Amino acid sequence: MAGTIQNDDEEISAINVTPLVDVVLVLLVIFMITAPVIYQSAIQVDLPKAKSGQNVDTAPLEFTIRKSGELLMGHKPIDWNILDQKIKAGEILKSVQSGQPVVITADQAATHGTVVRLMDVLRSAGLNRFALNVDNR
Repeated sequence: MAGTIQNDDEEISAINVTPLVDVVLVLLVIFMITAPVIYQSAIQVDLPKAKSGQNVDTAPLEFTIRKSGELLMGHKPIDWNILDQKIKAGEILKSVQSGQPVVITADQAATHGTVVRLMDVLRSAGLNRFALNVDNR
């Protein structure tokens, strides 16, 4: 017989961590796959449809305009006056690297004027690159 003979009275001095690493890696893959689905469904916005839409790789700054006209920066509601204050304080510019677009996600029932208002406020801060989020399915 191959192998070593172990005495049952000996203490186990080493722990095999291979199964633990396997489980952690499987959980990591599951969370990586499901996170975008959960993230996208967190804010209910009915996106306009466009066949020519393209994906933006990274979005350091994202704004969402709901049907009611409510403005969200990331996932947090933000008042228009507070947005103006953050822009004047330079807080918005710190989060955007040069060349990266600001992603604007607007419900298709949101008014055109609300989207233009947001773009105008952002342009006054020196942000000139925008990406409009659409449903390209």
